[in-house]
Formats: sequence, C-alpha cells, structure tokens
Amino acid sequence: MLIPPYSHIPPAVKSWSVKKGFLLSQPASANAIMQYNQLGDSNLVVSEITFGTMTFGEQNTEKEAHEMLSYAFEHGINTLDSAEIYPIPVKKETQGLTDIYIGNWMKSRPRDQIILATKVTGYTKKINYVRDNEEVVRVDAKNIKESVEKSLKRLNTDYIDLLQIHWPDRYVALFEEHFYYDPSKWRQSVPFVEKLRAFQELIEEGKVRYIGVSNETSYGVMEFIHAAKAEGLPKIVSIQNCYSLLARCSFEVDLVEVCHPKNCNVGLLSYSPLAAGALCGTGADLLGSQG
Repeated sequence: MLIPPYSHIPPAVKSWSVKKGFLLSQPASANAIMQYNQLGDSNLVVSEITFGTMTFGEQNTEKEAHEMLSYAFEHGINTLDSAEIYPIPVKKETQGLTDIYIGNWMKSRPRDQIILATKVTGYTKKINYVRDNEEVVRVDAKNIKESVEKSLKRLNTDYIDLLQIHWPDRYVALFEEHFYYDPSKWRQSVPFVEKLRAFQELIEEGKVRYIGVSNETSYGVMEFIHAAKAEGLPKIVSIQNCYSLLARCSFEVDLVEVCHPKNCNVGLLSYSPLAAGALCGTGADLLGSQG
C-alpha cells in the first residue's frame, strides 16, 4: 500500500512547509507550532510529539482514552504508539485493552492520517499468555506473525505503519539490569535474518509498512543493518529507547553515531522523555530528598 509521505498531517493543521528536513505546521486551534520529521529513511513523517498509550485500560478508561486521542489528533499529533502487552503494568486480564481502545477510536478517523506504531513482544517466559500455545515467547517467524494478526484485529485496521520488536530475543541488560551486562546470561537467540524474513513476508502481504526496534543496543542495530544489506531484506528505520535529560548516556555515547543519518539513518523515538514524570513535577517523589 503506497501512502503519500504528507498524508499523515492531521486535518486540524491548516498550513505547513518543509524547512530544514521537517515540516512546520500551524494548528487551526492554537498558535503553537508542531514540527514533523521524516523517520529514518522511511516514508513516514511523524509529529515531533508522539502519543504513548500504555496507560489505556489501566490508569485510563476508554472514554478518557478517546478524549485524549482526539485532543492530541486535533492539535497536530499524528503518531500513536502501542504494544501487544499494553496496558502497563502487564496483566493477563487487561492485556490488549490498549489496542482495543485505539481501534474503537480509529473507526471515526481517517486511517491514512494516522501513523500507527505497535510492538511485538520480545523473549519472555512470564507473559506467554500473549500467544495461543507457547511456554516461551520468542521473536521468531511464528510468534511475529501471530502477534501481527492479533494486533490487526484488536486495532481494527488492515495494516501497521511501524512494527517494532519491543525488546530483543537475545539477552540484553534491560530495565533493572540497565547498567550491567551479565555475560553468564548469554543465550542462543533467533537469528537476525529469520526475524527480517518474517517481517519481509508481512510487508509483502501489506500488513506492515516499516519495521523498527526498541530497547536495543548498538550491537543489535548493526546486526539488523548488516543482515538486511547482505540478504536484501527490509531495513529497520527506527529505534525506540529510553531517552531524557536524566537518561542520556546510553544513546549519546555510541547509539547516536550508529543512528546518524550519514551512517545507518535509524530514527530515534524516545520513550519516557520526562523521566516518568520526574522532569515535570508529577513524579517528584521519585527524586526523594534530592529533588
């Protein structure tokens, strides 16, 4: 499915122009300027502010979710980010509600003006209920395809604009282990080529437009880039990692070089840009007496 690069600009934006690689837009209802950037070397032009939805179905009701989505869309935000495990915290009873809320909201919206991003679950033994019959969830062809089919149904759409691997299939130092890689936890993982071939089939079927990664390292990004180039497979266009004023080093030390437009040209979609609220006051208790 071919979609013009600027068709994702919401109708509330009444004028825009290309300048320095991004779009300057003027929302009809505000004086604020929303900027738009091309994501990596994809055809996706995403709003500089994107909408994370992991609270839908846990902290927020469906009515609240729809109100927030409508407000965001009317003010120029054109990119929504979900995941098959959402909402957070992850629970079997609520898994998938976020997608359902988004899918119901999109019934009354022009699909080609929304960039819909979601994520396939990485390696896990704890959240195996996202699959029909798996003791361990892996990022292999079978799991990827099952994930996409279920996501499409919940989201009430024929295609996903950006499909991301939520976290790697191989062992990486994540979340509570963020600053320490434990070599003893290395495990055999699904080959990068196998993952890319599964993505290629979905792209050829028109179910996925572009692919990306999340919670990934420089090693992982380079392996994906190399495998795609060597085998003629789809290239990742984005990486969604934690990035804020309080969490800069992991990206700025070396990932920024890998992702640079003159090198691999992988766009950064930063999550938790306000450091879980610590940078805007709502999470001030996280700072304790040091706040």
